[in-house]
Amino acid sequence: MSTKADLIVGLQWGDEGKGKIVDHMAQTHDYVCRFAGGHNAGHTIVVGDKKYALHLIPSGVLNPNAKNIVGNGVVLSPVDFIKEMVQFDNLEDRLFISDKAHMLLPYHALIDQARERMKGDKAIGTTGKGIGPAYGDKIARVGHRMGELHDTEKLSTKIVEFFEVNKAIFEVMGVELPIKDELKAELDGYANILAPHIVDTTQLMWKILDEDKKVLLEGAQGTMLDIDHGTYPYVTSSTTVSA
Repeated sequence: MSTKADLIVGLQWGDEGKGKIVDHMAQTHDYVCRFAGGHNAGHTIVVGDKKYALHLIPSGVLNPNAKNIVGNGVVLSPVDFIKEMVQFDNLEDRLFISDKAHMLLPYHALIDQARERMKGDKAIGTTGKGIGPAYGDKIARVGHRMGELHDTEKLSTKIVEFFEVNKAIFEVMGVELPIKDELKAELDGYANILAPHIVDTTQLMWKILDEDKKVLLEGAQGTMLDIDHGTYPYVTSSTTVSA
């Protein structure tokens, strides 16, 4: 029985050089899949005299023959993802985003930073980028998936309603409630760029495996930062290992 996929994970607290290994191994794989984490992690790859900073887009993007998948376990910041996309001009039919991946929106970062301030000297030192609150919303079943960008009117309404229900909490944190028209315009901007890349990656992955394509799974951060197996509570908010 042949191996369906190869997996790269870090065995420490990150910064083990995974990006370089992924870039090397991507030369012999058909698909590279980032399966968890957010833009608090990242890989830096140098090709010639050019440096690429990748926090969300899989490192296989530097191989023109490899296709890249951002899986449902990722919390994706549209703002930061779009910033990464501009480094490349050949992403059509090479970059796929799971419709089930949860969005990390600007208010998640504001919540993250507010919580750290309120903890004072007991703060655990998060990156303040909103990773924890985004995963928290996912588990609490109040988050928003990338597939919802296909209907920004409905999505903006849901976000505003969420803020109204939790208005008292946000006021204590000093987080302003969004104005719907401004929010919808922001979401429309994301959708215009990202919607062509949003697909059902579950079905795509089954198809890939049925065709015996070679898949490389790209981990973020390291084992000791895993939410279950790491040095809790000084960990990230996602699974960084294979299970």
